Amino acid sequence: MKTIDEWLSLYGRDHQHPTNKLIHWICVPVIFFTVLGLFWCIPVPAFMGKINFGIVVYLLSLVFYLSLSIPLFIGFLLAGALCLAFSSALFIYFGRQNYAIILGIVFVVAWIGQFIGHKLEGQKPSFFEDVQFLLIGPAWLLHFIYQKIGISYK
Repeated sequence: MKTIDEWLSLYGRDHQHPTNKLIHWICVPVIFFTVLGLFWCIPVPAFMGKINFGIVVYLLSLVFYLSLSIPLFIGFLLAGALCLAFSSALFIYFGRQNYAIILGIVFVVAWIGQFIGHKLEGQKPSFFEDVQFLLIGPAWLLHFIYQKIGISYK
């Protein structure tokens, strides 16, 4: 298993172009939010009670982050909880179908942005090499935030 430093180094290798980096600062959090929201919109069987698929995906991602870094795990514990709370409110406001449509459109637009960034970079997206990079993108951004405010991400 790769260490957090190995993951971040590999991810950073494909994200050097300033415009690609800027696009990632916008699109990665948007994709993170829309993925949780889209899973939130999947109807759940009655036996699941108040737990929905958005929460399940969030908890599974937390296991991955915990295996890499306790500080990043804590950051995603907070960020994901905020995303889920906001998603819950928007789900109630728009209704399942409308919210899913909005999220789907935003998700596609954000991915178009990502691919434009990678075209400028001249590199294919990292997740083509390993699907786990889909979870490293948000960690890559969070580790920069931690560095800026003087918190160790390890």
